[in-house]
Amino acid sequence: MPPGSRHDSPGLAAFLRRVEATVIRELNKNWQSHAFDGFEVNWTEPQQTVTCLHTLGYPPAQGQGLHVTSVSWNSTGSVVACAYGRLDDGDWSTLKSFVCAWNLDRRGLNPRQPSAVVEVPSAVMCLAFHPTQPSHIAGGLYSGEVLVWDMSRPEDPLLWRTGLTDDTHTDPVYQVVWLPEPRYSYRFRVLSVATDGKVLLWQAAGPGQLQLTEGFALVVQQLPRNTKLKKPHRGETEVGTTAVAFSSFDPSLFVLGTEGGFPLKCSLAAEEAALTRLPSSVSLRAPAQFTFSPHGGPVYSVSCSPFHRNLFLSAGTDGHVHLYSMLQAQPLTSLQLSHKYLFAVRWSPVRPLVFAAASGEGDVQLFDLQKSSQKATISIKQTQDESPVYCLEFNCQQTQLLAAGDAKGTVKVWQLSTEFTEQGPSETEDLEQLAAEVAT
Repeated sequence: MPPGSRHDSPGLAAFLRRVEATVIRELNKNWQSHAFDGFEVNWTEPQQTVTCLHTLGYPPAQGQGLHVTSVSWNSTGSVVACAYGRLDDGDWSTLKSFVCAWNLDRRGLNPRQPSAVVEVPSAVMCLAFHPTQPSHIAGGLYSGEVLVWDMSRPEDPLLWRTGLTDDTHTDPVYQVVWLPEPRYSYRFRVLSVATDGKVLLWQAAGPGQLQLTEGFALVVQQLPRNTKLKKPHRGETEVGTTAVAFSSFDPSLFVLGTEGGFPLKCSLAAEEAALTRLPSSVSLRAPAQFTFSPHGGPVYSVSCSPFHRNLFLSAGTDGHVHLYSMLQAQPLTSLQLSHKYLFAVRWSPVRPLVFAAASGEGDVQLFDLQKSSQKATISIKQTQDESPVYCLEFNCQQTQLLAAGDAKGTVKVWQLSTEFTEQGPSETEDLEQLAAEVAT
């Protein structure tokens, strides 16, 4: 065939002119059709089972008998970090510890060799990656300090620290959270909670310094008396806080877990002064607005639903998970998941009726409330000797991944089966119904 004769250009042009109006008409018809509303193409193969993708650990930390106290995914979803510390009784304020991070997308990943390691002079109790800066991570220490590191600068990672001043927590910091500034949503502050009863907001100020900008103190006498609580010991005024979760719908609303076992609904907008003698460079306010019925022991973890403004979960030493509505003190449901402690509970970021819990018996339990409101859909054995699982986090970017850390100093990255990552047809309605059942 001679070159150039493959297409009859004038004939082709005439044909396209003839059919153009018909094709446009059909395309417009398709464009206005609702036949595929709600349909999303999923090019990935359905995953039938939950499998362990990675078993990560840092031998020098494990050799010291350190626990993984916290895990966090960075903003891209490709890096997982863990804090090494101790969660059992003892004074760990001068225990040499570590923060380690692994880039799971890196070729030649070595599970025993983190891509970044930071040495820390006190046990690290909690971690949180920055919401938009993939290498910045905040940590809370047993000593009461809050620090921020840049994991991309292994030689000089420390960016900011609170230092040990009158403003610093006097007890271990159990959770840190990044919060956008009200007026500049691209700028963030770090919120910290500790068992000294203080909830503090920190901002980078000057070289290497975190400065206190706002603070709250929880005092027994100022707790809302809408539910019956045990009388505190004589002279005890501060309410130790152990966990915090922010509403996805109202940026000023948060829930605190307490050593007394009762969750508290709180507000950043609270104006009442706290009745406390705790020293502080800013006036501390009383944030509690509503007290929920208590667990049988301290609450270790709380999680607000990403899909419903009124629902949150709590887990504690009594081995129970409580599902609460913000509108009433009694839990909507209480599930006993363990005969030992429960250390963490988290809602799924993609399935409205799915949550995960970490138990003192060495397993990670995945619940699908659409299937059963009483028993776990699957229980994953994380540790063979039933050592506790202390922490877990879903990956909000790569939603099939869940990381969990344990007392053996190991982080396991679990790949979830498709049933835990794809919404069911009436799931949002079922969640609404669950929340409404209680409010009646």
